[in-house]
Formats: sequence, structure tokens, C-alpha cells
Amino acid sequence: MSSGCGSSDTSCPSHKQRRGRRRSRARRDPLDTDPRALSALGPFQTLPLEIFHMVLNYLSVKDISLLSMVSKAISQRLTQYISAPSGSRRLLLQDFHALELPGGMEGTSLLEHYKSLGLLLKRCTLLLPTRGNLWSVEMNPWCLHLQVSCFKLNGCTSPLHCLGLKCYGVLLQILTAGWDELECHRVFNFLWELSNLARKVQTVVSSKAGSARKLEVRIRLFCRRVLLNHWSQRSDAAFWLTRILKPWPIVSQARLLYIIFGPASSLDGYVVWQKMIERPTDETSLTGLAEAIKLLYGTEAREWTADDVISLVDELSVVPQEWLMENNARLLLLSGNNICFTFLASKAVNGRAVELARLTVYMVLVCEKDLYCMDWAVRMMQKVCKVFSTPWERNNFLKCLENAFAHMLMDMLQAVLAGRHDEEDSSFLNLFHLVNAQANFHKEILYMAMRSSSSS
Repeated sequence: MSSGCGSSDTSCPSHKQRRGRRRSRARRDPLDTDPRALSALGPFQTLPLEIFHMVLNYLSVKDISLLSMVSKAISQRLTQYISAPSGSRRLLLQDFHALELPGGMEGTSLLEHYKSLGLLLKRCTLLLPTRGNLWSVEMNPWCLHLQVSCFKLNGCTSPLHCLGLKCYGVLLQILTAGWDELECHRVFNFLWELSNLARKVQTVVSSKAGSARKLEVRIRLFCRRVLLNHWSQRSDAAFWLTRILKPWPIVSQARLLYIIFGPASSLDGYVVWQKMIERPTDETSLTGLAEAIKLLYGTEAREWTADDVISLVDELSVVPQEWLMENNARLLLLSGNNICFTFLASKAVNGRAVELARLTVYMVLVCEKDLYCMDWAVRMMQKVCKVFSTPWERNNFLKCLENAFAHMLMDMLQAVLAGRHDEEDSSFLNLFHLVNAQANFHKEILYMAMRSSSSS
């Protein structure tokens, strides 16, 4: 009877011995079996892997990045170092709640460190396909989302005062710079799925505004700090913003745009949903939205038509409820001449003369309040008048314009005469601005008329 593994025959290896041999084979450096790869290591081929890692600990991240370009064999050794616990502890600095790195880094900021780390990862994965790059960045044992909690959407307890998402954003920006759109699509889909953002965005765009305030803040910070803020080229920023918005219907796009770029509290970061509804706001509250609209309207955003952007602006003006007309007018002025004219012209073409007239009056008022040149408003009105197909339509618009001035003056005068004055009441100041706005607007029209008559 032959002896099995459970017998006392010492010539038969036990299960434990076989497992030990398998583990030792798994730990063997693959470069050790390839003489050509070993020769490519140069002087480092005589060093055990552990000693090589100790040498790397004395090099800066920039120096390691340069070393990665010496040979493919060196690059493989560096990838092993990055994946090793000692390497990941050294490279994945996590002091995200302090302005500067700990001593020994000569005051280099965390952001600069992660830029250098992104360049190192880029060079180590330069010859790999996109799928390989993504595996190197996310799916190895040193997976950033698993090891660094502040890189997660919900990982940090104090996201407003944390540099984690910014560091992750600059790392990804350096890593993916120069990739073609198909590869960047894969990166976006990977991040979107990894963070489960589709379900979280669905929650905030379908819920009552402000009912999920903390989730709104986290989505805002993740989208801006990881995906949008670090691109110097407008075409890159437009690409990533398009990826965020395009999967959703127009109503959800407007809601999501407001969450990402709308006004937020400086204290807790919560999105201020009532700011456009309750009272006229200032330019700073609308700058982010205006810049995003200009980005989508520009030639860099090839997937958006002018009608798409105008529809988005129209839908944005009722998020979460209908805005004050003055805030609509201020957003249009900040969005630039082309968007402003296209928006006004669309109302002219669709026969909405009364609404167009009221909006024009508010644009005149904003020009007066925010110290824009009033001749801009006159030239914009003149340009819009050319859109009307018949003289009757043009004259009807001009009549509606003067009626809008008269009705607004009467409404503001009644508010002043009603005597409801307190610290928050600005009715008299609004009346003062509107009277001056009307006077300056008509003065510019008279100047224009006199110049045209004298030239003829």
C-alpha cells in the first residue's frame, strides 16, 4: 500500500510545505528570470529588491520620476516599489488638513507633491494601454481610493477644509494629460462607477432642493476639485463638464449645474438655493454659472449646440423656482455678448415681445447698478431689433419696452410710498437706480440718433 500525504513518509512533502513553496515562488522577482532585463538594471542588478527600495527612499519623487525613464526594467522595479507598503506610505502623503508637508520636504506643498507623483505614475505606465494605466492607478494593492480616505467622495469628515480631493485632481490631471478622448471617456466612466456618482447625482437632482445638503456639497467638491478645476485648456474643462452633464435630461442638467457652480455658503459650503429667488444678488454669486455657460457655448464644447445652451440657461432660471428677472439679466451680461444676444434673439423669434421688453429693461438696470457702459445696452437692443421680420414686430417691441419702463417705475414708486422702510428695504434705492438707468439709456439713444442724422 503506497503511502499518501498523511503518512509518516518524510519524502512526501506536506500541504504546508507545498504552500510555502508556492508563496516563495509568488514572491520571486520576475526580473530575476530574464537575463536581458537584469542587464538593463545596470549597477542596480546586484542589489536585492529590499535594498533597492531603501535607496529609493533617499530620492525625491521628481528624481524617481526621472529614473523611471532609464529603462523598462527600472520602470518595473519602480512600479513594485510604488505598490509595496513602504513605497505607498512614503508616496501617498495624507496630511491633507495642514498647509505644508511635514519636515524634510523643504516646505513643498501637498499639491506639488501630488503633481510630481502623477508624473511618476504617468512615466511608469507610459507604454501600457489605457486599461493598464487604470489598473496601475486604481486596482493595484495601493489603490488610492482604498488607501486614502480623503480621495473618496464621502471619505473625509471635513471636506471643505481638506486638500485631499484637490491632490487627487492634480494627480489625475497630470496622469491623463495628452490622452485622447476615448481614453478619457474610460477614465471618467471608471471614476463615475468607482464613486457610485450616478446614484448620488440621481438623488440630489430628483429630491427637493436642499433636502440632501451634505451630499450636494460633496458632489460639488468632487466634481470641481477632482474633475474640473485643474485644467488650463478650456477644451479639457469643457470635455469633463460635458461628461458630467450630458447623461442627464435638461431639467437635471440645470439642477446639477446649479449644485456645482451656484452660490454656496462660506461657512458650511451648503448650496444657497433661495438666493436667486428672494432678492437681487451680486456678480460673485453668478460668476461660476456664467463661466460654465460660456464654456459650454464656446467652440471647445463640440457636443453642445447653441439651442442646447440656450435651453439650459432658460431651465436654469427656474431652479429651484423662478428667479427674479434682475438676476436673469445679470447672468446674461456675465455670460458674454454672444450668449446674451442669442438668448434675446430666441425670444424675439418666438414672438415673446413682452418678456423680451421686461428682460431688456432689467439689463439696462443692471448696467446702471454694476457700472457697465449704457451704450452696450443700446447696441444690444439695436441688434435684437434687426431680428424682427417686419416693422410692426419691431415697433411693437419698442412700445412694450417703454411700457415696461413705465410699469416698473410705478411699481417701485408705490413700494416707496407705502412706507415699509427697514434695514432690509431697498425700494427707494431701486427707484433711484431705475430712474437713472432710464435717463442714461434714452440719452445714449439720442446720441446715436444725432450721430446718424449728422452723418447723413
